[in-house]
Amino acid sequence: MEPREGVSKQDIREQIWDYMESQNVADFPRPVHHRIPNFKGASHAAEHFPRLQAFKMARTIKVNPDAPQKSARFFVLNSKKTLLVPTPRLRTGLFNKITPPPGATKDILRKCATSQGVRSYSVPIGLDSRVHVDLVVVGSVAVSEKGWRIGKGEGYADLEYAMMVSMGAVSKGTPVVTIVHDCQVMDIPEVLLEDHDITVDYILTPTRVITTGCERPRPTGITWSKISREMMEKIPILRTLRDREKQAGKDVTLQNEHWNLLESGSQRTAPPSAVRPPQDTSQPEADSMGAARGCLQREEAPPAATVYVGNLPRDARVSDLKRALRDRGAAPLRLTWQAPQCRAFLHYQDPASAQQAISCLQGLRLGTNTLRVVLARHQRDK
Repeated sequence: MEPREGVSKQDIREQIWDYMESQNVADFPRPVHHRIPNFKGASHAAEHFPRLQAFKMARTIKVNPDAPQKSARFFVLNSKKTLLVPTPRLRTGLFNKITPPPGATKDILRKCATSQGVRSYSVPIGLDSRVHVDLVVVGSVAVSEKGWRIGKGEGYADLEYAMMVSMGAVSKGTPVVTIVHDCQVMDIPEVLLEDHDITVDYILTPTRVITTGCERPRPTGITWSKISREMMEKIPILRTLRDREKQAGKDVTLQNEHWNLLESGSQRTAPPSAVRPPQDTSQPEADSMGAARGCLQREEAPPAATVYVGNLPRDARVSDLKRALRDRGAAPLRLTWQAPQCRAFLHYQDPASAQQAISCLQGLRLGTNTLRVVLARHQRDK
């Protein structure tokens, strides 16, 4: 497939998801939108996996938990290698080690490789286990023959890899594999790649094995300035890693910590000269995101213009919208998320910034919904 000119990462995701559904190459669970898509022929594509020299040499292999990698997980277990699977959304740790019962048959191993099996036959692996991962398998929505990869947009695969680097589980030479349908292999504009994006060395499809020869550097650890307070609350292991890196003297300042730095439950305040933005009390889920793009500086005035975003899908997450805003270059100073009303409010520095954002966001889609993006009513009525 070829990407359209001037596309964003989200445009490419939607193009792949729509194509897989329309051409009926998608497989359960469907629809594949907002997922690492499963596809017909995934088990056939995975048959290339145990033939890779990197697989033969590996002792411990990390495989993502998504459906299209089920056969890859089976091959790891069937070859009596150690299988590590990331815990869902990293809520309870980083890895689970799959431990089949003694004398397990191939049928039991196949069951161990399913999502239910991962829950039933695994034990957590802590940060202090000194695990060393020899081979990494990630899911993809799109990937290029150069080894550039786009995931489903939540950033967990990139974060998992960065966390593995931070804990010493992988090195820059650890091979990375992805298993996709042929239609997911496409050109990806290099301008879309970011420093925290992982790349792949091997692409396995039902019809071929692609050795990318990618030389683009992979993440060398966690980019803390990309991590929000919201993510820290959801992923406890991040807090542990952050404490360790802070003690080692590394800069662990989080996204949007220009005013408040919460360390170990205590609050520090910024210098009096720093201008604090007012607390957004319209919803308890008010969130911030602008500083990651450098659009919020200490001395800026409080937001002076607000943009209404309506017709959000009922199953949309705030991270979906924030990612779409960044892709369109329209990141606000602050975002107010009102999921029950299927809407959000974007707060900008001035009316000109708000109008520019409205122009950038016209035609923006989340899932199958085209969003309504206009100046907020209270400002239109002024």
